[in-house]
Amino acid sequence: MVVVGITGGIGSGKTTVSGFFKELGIPVYIADVEAKLLMNTDKQLQQEIINLLGKEAYVDGVLNRPFIASKVFNSKKMLSSLNAIVHPAVRKHFEEWVSAQKAPYVMQEAAILFENGGYKLCDFTILITAPIKERISRTIKRDGTTENEVIKRMKAQWSDDRKAAMADVVIENIILEDAKKAVARIHTHIMVRIGKGWT
Repeated sequence: MVVVGITGGIGSGKTTVSGFFKELGIPVYIADVEAKLLMNTDKQLQQEIINLLGKEAYVDGVLNRPFIASKVFNSKKMLSSLNAIVHPAVRKHFEEWVSAQKAPYVMQEAAILFENGGYKLCDFTILITAPIKERISRTIKRDGTTENEVIKRMKAQWSDDRKAAMADVVIENIILEDAKKAVARIHTHIMVRIGKGWT
């Protein structure tokens, strides 16, 4: 199965762009959503998170996201430790999901595809970008957070320039119609490559 990775910094609109691929019949695995689901349902994973962050990591068995964010986005070491616990579980779950798909190719959407080495499991990678001011505005509106919190989370991720140097293609997501046209072109390119035996 050909795996296409799609990534972008917070507020870039990667989920919106992933949705355009879904409209073309391509299954999309949203790693951040699945990670949260696993963190709320996988007992072994829950215990490892509690061992790292303390009992406050969960309230009545549900992930205490504000507490965890306050811990990990103020400490690169803590964020790295949490990722080292969660990412192997997500990767295993993703591999099981892929084996059940029947489409010509699948997509994995992940915020830190390059940072965590997930790109190495992809045949093709797409980076979604947008101006920083736009990203901040989108995230504040979406999450009801503050500008300072968004900037803090941005600093925990690689810059667009660093990721663009590793991505196969970049989609600038400012005007939705333009982004949708870019998706159609990329989809055609991928389908042609699959037809040629992915060379």
